[in-house]
Amino acid sequence: MRVCIIVLDSVGIGALPDAANFGDTGTHTLGNIYKKRGKLDLPHLYTLGLNHIEDVRLPKPVGVPTAAYGRMATVTRAKDTTSGHWELAGLVMEPPFATFKAFPEELLNAWSAKWIGNYPASGTQIIDDLGATHMETAAPIVYTSADSVFQVAAHEEIIPLPELYRLCECARAMLVGDNIVGRVIARPFIGKPGQFKRTENRRDYAVPPVGETLLDALEKQGKKTLGIGKIEDIFCNQGVTYVNHTTNNPDGITATINALKDTTADVDLIFTNLVDFDMHFGHRNDTEGYAKALEYFDDQLPVIQAALQADDLLIITADHGCDPTTPGTDHTREYVPLLVYGKKIVPDNLGTRTTLADVAATVYQYLCGATWPVGTNCITTPGGNAV
Repeated sequence: MRVCIIVLDSVGIGALPDAANFGDTGTHTLGNIYKKRGKLDLPHLYTLGLNHIEDVRLPKPVGVPTAAYGRMATVTRAKDTTSGHWELAGLVMEPPFATFKAFPEELLNAWSAKWIGNYPASGTQIIDDLGATHMETAAPIVYTSADSVFQVAAHEEIIPLPELYRLCECARAMLVGDNIVGRVIARPFIGKPGQFKRTENRRDYAVPPVGETLLDALEKQGKKTLGIGKIEDIFCNQGVTYVNHTTNNPDGITATINALKDTTADVDLIFTNLVDFDMHFGHRNDTEGYAKALEYFDDQLPVIQAALQADDLLIITADHGCDPTTPGTDHTREYVPLLVYGKKIVPDNLGTRTTLADVAATVYQYLCGATWPVGTNCITTPGGNAV
């Protein structure tokens, strides 16, 4: 008996009721991509029930879904990756992480003798704007966003990766208390002015979860967890038994399929983050790239399903939105989809769930037969009993 959670990073499905407080009125990552592009060929996700979800704004559904389907709201008053994943794992953060329009200069001066930037920006735009200056001065580029992040961009030939990572580790140690942020992110790039390109040597530095997560609880129960993608970064390795740090969607999908096929491995939970939707397309306002990435995942979905054993559970969801059709490049405050598939799971309309922690409650009940303190188990067996 295994559970596989796949997080389609940033695939939101409509503005939450409080979206206006975050400047995100009218956002709808999935629906606006479909509206702008005119099509989204996702036949296998539609078969599961994706286009049956309330207000999903996709082609009219045909047939009966094969999975339990619904949408989830985020209780945590934020829209960042860390708190989204923590809530999926049953930990609601209150208060949320701090956000900044600029970091205190005294903090930056204590961190590094020289720096440039220190304002909210798109990661690709700021290296276009400041990359040449960075190459002349060797000053790291500091920037943030509407999310709780401290990002450091550096050319790999100017500040080598070990030094960039050391700078980020120092920043992580300093950004605590009133200045606490969810993640410090190393953003290396290469190339010449006008031709800069970010590399896949990104590294995230999160803070340890502020309370017990599903991963911690499973570890206490003797269960083993495999984190694929940036999962171990998000949870600071807490409760993650095995790690496969893939850096893009195709590799993450392949790693997930291989893990599911390996029935001899001692793994109870496979937890995958597919980062490209967010990092390469949402933040870059690339609607076409986002759509093609969704279609690629859909093409691979039958392979994932075929690798499931009879009592395995597949959960497909997201952590927040990042609508590429909006003028901004930040995350967006949205509902996220919830698709729960398994040969022993009754297809059902799960409606609108009040917290992402329903994922933790469902997984903990399924794997351990116990109740999680936050959220509600949302699946039933063919016999009609809650699992």
